[in-house]
Amino acid sequence: MTPTRLALTLTAATLLLTATPARADGTDPSQPPDTAPSAAAPVKIDPTSPNLKLPEGATLAAPKVLDIKSVVEEQSGDERREDTNADVTFALQAEVLFSKDSAKLSDDAKSRITTIADEIKKQNATRIRVFGFTDNLGSAAHGDVLSRQRANAVQAVLDQDLNDPNITFEVRGYGEQYPIADNSTEEGRRKNRRVEVSFPRTQG
Repeated sequence: MTPTRLALTLTAATLLLTATPARADGTDPSQPPDTAPSAAAPVKIDPTSPNLKLPEGATLAAPKVLDIKSVVEEQSGDERREDTNADVTFALQAEVLFSKDSAKLSDDAKSRITTIADEIKKQNATRIRVFGFTDNLGSAAHGDVLSRQRANAVQAVLDQDLNDPNITFEVRGYGEQYPIADNSTEEGRRKNRRVEVSFPRTQG
């Protein structure tokens, strides 16, 4: 190969190596490869379009406020507070309140119940529900009785702390009904053994 032909060949190879990579038709060369171009401006909507109007005689549904739920649980899981637009609910695990298979409240339990009473006063609530629950161990009949006794014990302390004749209580023992966790594990059964105190929310 002559020197002149060799030089021409090298020049052609250099041009091929430095050429701009090929792109599909319609792509923006200012965009990095394998990325989509920015979205275009939104399409204008014709406000007079018949597709945007309600049919003759139709009406909009009544406005509705969505129920927003907030749940705060102690790291230990001993106590949980649940707030919705309508209600406040405190759930206390039975082990925090009572000894095993007992309905006698501990001193620590009374201080926790007093904290709930303070929140009831803050909300100016006059209707309070106190419900007791157990796990599914033992007989259902025993669970029904024990859960009611525990609910009664919590209600008695609340009534004493609130000392308000205008307040009415609904007290029930549901036994193993309405579990909130899996009864096949001890952790789940511990959560199910609980007393819940709930009342309407009146303050933000």
